[in-house]
Amino acid sequence: MNIASDRILKMKASQTLRMTQRAAELKSSGVDVVSLSVGEPDFFTPRHIKEAAQKAIAENYSFYAPVAGYLSLREAIANKLEKENDLQYSSSQIIVSTGGKQAICNAILSIINSGDEVIIPAPAWVSYTEMVGLAEGVSVIIKTSKQSGYKVLPQQLEQAITPKTRMFILCSPSNPSGAVYSKSEMRELAKVIAKHPDMMVLSDEIYEHINYVGKHVSMAEFAAIKSQVIIVNGVSKAYAMTGWRIGFLAAEQWVVEACKKLQGQYTTCASTIAMKAAEAAYTGSQDCVKEMLEQFRRRRDLVTEMAQEIRGFEVEKPDGAFYLFPKIDSLFGAEYIDKNGEKQIIGDSEALAEYILEEAHVASVAGSAFLMPECIRFSYATSEENLKKAFSRIKIAVEKLRYGNY
Repeated sequence: MNIASDRILKMKASQTLRMTQRAAELKSSGVDVVSLSVGEPDFFTPRHIKEAAQKAIAENYSFYAPVAGYLSLREAIANKLEKENDLQYSSSQIIVSTGGKQAICNAILSIINSGDEVIIPAPAWVSYTEMVGLAEGVSVIIKTSKQSGYKVLPQQLEQAITPKTRMFILCSPSNPSGAVYSKSEMRELAKVIAKHPDMMVLSDEIYEHINYVGKHVSMAEFAAIKSQVIIVNGVSKAYAMTGWRIGFLAAEQWVVEACKKLQGQYTTCASTIAMKAAEAAYTGSQDCVKEMLEQFRRRRDLVTEMAQEIRGFEVEKPDGAFYLFPKIDSLFGAEYIDKNGEKQIIGDSEALAEYILEEAHVASVAGSAFLMPECIRFSYATSEENLKKAFSRIKIAVEKLRYGNY
């Protein structure tokens, strides 16, 4: 019987990866597509990090490492947390995984039982709900608004908590909105969390260093709830190391031991060469991080200005990450004539993303993928030349949309 398991049949495919694949297919057929779908820096991994990987190969770091990762890397991460975040974690409270995505999934699978509730503010990264479903948990979605800067409010969190609540997931800086929680905003959320000691907090901090408004704030900074917080971070975004696949989790010992038990059964350790490269990223000069941040800042300013000129795009300048997340529902109901001469209607964000891909040859991701169907996401982790080309094309394509009869 050639049928996949129920858990796979219930799982949705990643819309981000689907649109990236669609863009690649069009490119392979000769179409000049600008891909703004995938969240991947276009910079090359800094030289000193690559040299560390080459050195690791020459020195034969080619055998299994401990499940939790090399001690030297975990110590480097602990030093980073102390130096940059004023957080005390021992090396035994850290586990290195094959990317931040695995670290998040490890935490969810290690903590969530069937029927447990996981609170997720929307908009949210595409994989949170699918991972919760894989663990047979229940995703409880809190809808945020443009008026709140797409940030969850303390009273919303309090109202969503029930006796079945086991975890709250928070991402700051946020994918997809670029929202960054201030220390005062985090403190108010922490007050709510402290009243529910059985609820864990998964703090996704992968965009920590892509922050345009000030020092990063971790939920673990609040002593009253630190034991409830699971920090997830990694080298993918800040050091342009997406393909190296190194992330980490820092938490109470019991959480790390549970994740080690799980990871030991299905991947063992992360890549040994990539771990030595990540060690160099954390212990070496951080000038590369600052340089990339300034380029991202220029790109953010550019795309915000260009997108604000597009009819129907309600745009806020993001405070972090490298995504623009305009509200576009005023375009719903607009019509166009497709390549077959037939009238089509933009009924939702998926239809708009498809139209922009076909008409403007720009790949994006529908807001519905992030639980916010009235928006659309563009990654500006590409060159200024590509961004100017992309948003000029989008503007022209949107101007072609009409309402009512032609």
